[in-house]
Amino acid sequence: MIRAIPFLLAAALAAQPVAEKDRTIDGAERRAAVDGVLKALEENYVFPEKAKQMEAAIRERMGRGEYDSLASAAEFASRLTEHLQQVSKDKHLRVRHSYDPIPERSEARRPPTKEEVEEARQRMARDNFGFERVERLAGNVGYLDLRGFFPAALGAETAVAAMNLLANSDALIVDVRKNGGGDPAMVALLSSYLFEDVTHLNDLYFRPADSTRQWWTLPFVPGKRLAGKPVYVLTSNRTFSAAEEFTYNLKNLKRATIVGETTGGGAHPGGMARVSAHFRAFIPSGRAINPISKTNWEGTGVAPDVAVNQEVALKTAHLMAVRKVKEGEKDARLVAQLEGLIRTLEEQGLRP
Repeated sequence: MIRAIPFLLAAALAAQPVAEKDRTIDGAERRAAVDGVLKALEENYVFPEKAKQMEAAIRERMGRGEYDSLASAAEFASRLTEHLQQVSKDKHLRVRHSYDPIPERSEARRPPTKEEVEEARQRMARDNFGFERVERLAGNVGYLDLRGFFPAALGAETAVAAMNLLANSDALIVDVRKNGGGDPAMVALLSSYLFEDVTHLNDLYFRPADSTRQWWTLPFVPGKRLAGKPVYVLTSNRTFSAAEEFTYNLKNLKRATIVGETTGGGAHPGGMARVSAHFRAFIPSGRAINPISKTNWEGTGVAPDVAVNQEVALKTAHLMAVRKVKEGEKDARLVAQLEGLIRTLEEQGLRP
C-alpha cells in the first residue's frame, strides 16, 4: 500500500478543486492551451478514436472563431471543458485554469515530497478522511456516511476505526449520496470488511502503459468483518467515480442492495496534466473493467435495486434492514422490539 503513495497521492492532490483568481488571456494563450489539451488527449486518452473526434470538433470551433471573444481564463476553461464533454460524454475530462504559472516538470510523475504528503494528510484529516458520520441506528443497524474515498495510504487508520465501531451491527448502511469518488485502494480496504474470502472487485486498464491492475479485497483486516451481514448502499445522481465503483462492485457481487438514484456515470480514471503555462487538464487515461460484467458504468451510472428519491433513501434502507434483521432473529423479545420498530417506520409512509 505504501508503494501506491506516489501515484495515488499525486492524483488526489491534483484532483482537489482549487478556487483560482481569474486572468485575462489573448488568442495566443487560448491556442497554446487548446494545442496542449489536444496533444495530451492524443497521447493518453483511454479511447484514441474518441480523442481524434474531440480534436476535430475543437479545431472546427477554433476555425469558426468561437473562442475569440473569451478573455476570461476561467470562462475559457469552462467552455472548453463543456465542448470536450459534448463529444466524449466523459464527466471526468475537464480543463482547469491556474492563476500562478504551472511548472514545466511533470508533477503527476514525480513522487510527492514528505512535506507535501504531510500537508495533504493534515488537510484530509480536517475532513476526517471522508468519514462524515458513523452511527448505530435503531434495530442495531450500522450507518456510515462516507463523503469521499480518500487515499488509503493516509486514511486507513480512520477507516479501520470506523469499521470497528460498526463491527457489531446486525446490518450496515453505507451512504455515498454525497461521495464524489477517490482512491480505489480505499474502496478495496472498506470492501474487505464485507467479505470473508479474498474477492476480485475490479480491474483498471490504463492506455499509456497498456497495462491492467487488478483490485481484490485484502486477506487480513484489523478487527472483525461484517461478512454475511445485510448491506445497503445509498446513492444519488451525485455519487461518482470511485463511489460508483464501490456501488457497482457490490451490486455485481450481489453483496449489497442499492437504494436511491442512478449514479453520475464516471468510470474513467486518469490524472492531471500540464497543457500550457496556466492550464491543466484531467485526462482520463484508463477504464474500469468489472470481472463479472466485463464492462463498467461509464455514461450510464449504476442503477439502484430500489429506486427512490435520494431524500428518502436512508429511511427506506433502514426499514429494509430492520425487516431483514427480524427474519434472522430467534429471540422472541428482540423480534417483538423489531416488529414495533417496523410499524413505526411504516407509519412514516415507507413501504418498500
